[in-house]
Amino acid sequence: MSVRITLAGVVTLAAVTLACGDSVPGTRSLGNEGAGDPLITRALSRYVVEFLKRNPTVNTYLGGAGIDPSLGTVDGQLRDYSPEAIAEEDRWLAMTARELGAVNVGALTEAVSIDRDVAIAQTRFLLRQHQVRHYQERAVDTYVTEPFRAVDWQLQGLTQTSARTWGTPEEWALLVRRVRAIPRFLATAQQQLEAGVKAGRVADRRMLERDGLGTSQANATYFAETLPKLAAERMTADPGRETTLADLRVAAKEASAAYLKFRTFIAGTFFEADGRTIKAEYAADRYALGSSEYDWALANNFHLETKSQQLFDESWPIVDATQKQMIDLARQIGQQKGWSLPADGQAAVRAVFDQLSNDAPKSDAEMIEWYRDAAFRLVSFARETGLFDVPAEYKLDVIETPAPLRASIDGAAYYPAPPFKEAGIGRFYVTPTGNDPAALRANNRAAIADLSAHEGFPGHDWYYKLLTRHRDAVSPVRWLTPGAVEDSSSMWEDSMAAEGWGLYAEALMAEPQPKAPNGFYTPEERLYQLQGQLYRDLRVRIDVGIHTGRLGYDDAVTHFSEVVDFLPGACDAAGRAKSEAKRASCETAERAVFRYSKWPTQAITYRLGKDAIYSLRQEAQKRLGSKFSLKDFHLAFIRQGTIPPAYFKDALLRSEP
Repeated sequence: MSVRITLAGVVTLAAVTLACGDSVPGTRSLGNEGAGDPLITRALSRYVVEFLKRNPTVNTYLGGAGIDPSLGTVDGQLRDYSPEAIAEEDRWLAMTARELGAVNVGALTEAVSIDRDVAIAQTRFLLRQHQVRHYQERAVDTYVTEPFRAVDWQLQGLTQTSARTWGTPEEWALLVRRVRAIPRFLATAQQQLEAGVKAGRVADRRMLERDGLGTSQANATYFAETLPKLAAERMTADPGRETTLADLRVAAKEASAAYLKFRTFIAGTFFEADGRTIKAEYAADRYALGSSEYDWALANNFHLETKSQQLFDESWPIVDATQKQMIDLARQIGQQKGWSLPADGQAAVRAVFDQLSNDAPKSDAEMIEWYRDAAFRLVSFARETGLFDVPAEYKLDVIETPAPLRASIDGAAYYPAPPFKEAGIGRFYVTPTGNDPAALRANNRAAIADLSAHEGFPGHDWYYKLLTRHRDAVSPVRWLTPGAVEDSSSMWEDSMAAEGWGLYAEALMAEPQPKAPNGFYTPEERLYQLQGQLYRDLRVRIDVGIHTGRLGYDDAVTHFSEVVDFLPGACDAAGRAKSEAKRASCETAERAVFRYSKWPTQAITYRLGKDAIYSLRQEAQKRLGSKFSLKDFHLAFIRQGTIPPAYFKDALLRSEP
């Protein structure tokens, strides 16, 4: 048996059938089903379809109609967060968990058994989110961001109708219906937040300010101005175009007004009369998840036995080792350039960064163009070295981050196209700096490549496009993102594989390749790649620290600036005033820690995911010896879907040479 068959053979997944017995479009049946497979696959199919009906934004994100045609109209809806809907959903979740838990696992094939375990973990997370954490009563960022994400992903997935137009009449009608649903959605959000105030469950003051006030205002502007303009530019010229545009303008105006009303509620409830100063009763930090909840999430969401205490204790030696690599490389660069560097190692790294930052973009527009150029260079490198088989038609879209997402996206991010919909393209977002000279210097020429590898190629863009190409081999349950796709309500189950791959992709491009003994990066780019690794290493310490009481918020910000940017000193007002570099570093650090404070456990998935991939790769290479193929391993890993590697490690490695 060839290695290709050996590796691919362990990742083929059972076809998921719909409740009525029809197969999911594009899936294929395996010849050797377990005795219990038909029963459990029907249960899983019912679960997936019902989940997507109850989570319209996730449905749009995935292109749910490609899983079940009945899900097509769900794209005209928003999630119902009312107390009645959540109570009914919890009854369904509990029933589903019991049904899946009662199955005889011994009668299932390994792949279907994994699917079952994943679904049970998802139901447990959602029940805990609703009944233990009561997060629906303080999910401010979810409430202000989810409608925008739903509409933005809907726009991304529109069918291209000509060279410059997108969207069928039916698709635009669904979008209008969804925009009309925003006022009711926000009214329900207000109802839940008011209940949270009465129960003493309130969002952290930073979320109230940045998401409750800032993102609400950005969304109001988006729906009043940006969306109608985008629709006019993109909508196909058909007989109903003007009527649809008029309907959208009315709906968007009402959505904008609803966001302003919601913002007024946030300001009046949580802030003093000036609309900026948080009321004393809400001024305390409220972001920490707590040790017991963190450990529960590690076990349930990521399928890990590791506890938060162990992660925290083990984090610093890893950070220290990466710093030492950077110091050694900085001295090599300094010697090659003829630069006189300080004797202190950390000061030497900072001095090299300062020198490299002189070659910086002059504007945000130029910065985004540099990111685009780096992404294309990475693709060319993979083609030239044979690292990946990149189709000639492969393309990558790099664009400016929309204003409503900037509170959550610091630097860059990637949003994939709907995998079960034929239309749409993924987007590599780059967040503008406001033409801040210090921030532009931080995005200098040497600093661009690493992040491009992570978000673009061979990171997220390549990962999701390859996964989508092989979607028929991946059970739909492995695509689900319980809680939310990306905000503080999220389970982050998908992040361990996807973000682990992104960080792995950065490191992969530093490995020697044919015709490239030093990998893709120049020494200067390699230094920034190590810095990217460093701050993912540090994220484990900071995320665990702030959510389990081992680190305070301000201490975490200072820690980030000192460790990642090699800039000593506190990030207080006096420290920020020392230099433009320190100011920019502290601002970046604070935005990062704010994100971690909102998204407990997400920040740890990068390093833990990357480590899991390298561990799997080393074990596969050990087992297969000379028959090991890196391309086959990459495909085998990606075809497992966006679930934590701990679920499928044994299945991936169990093969016959």
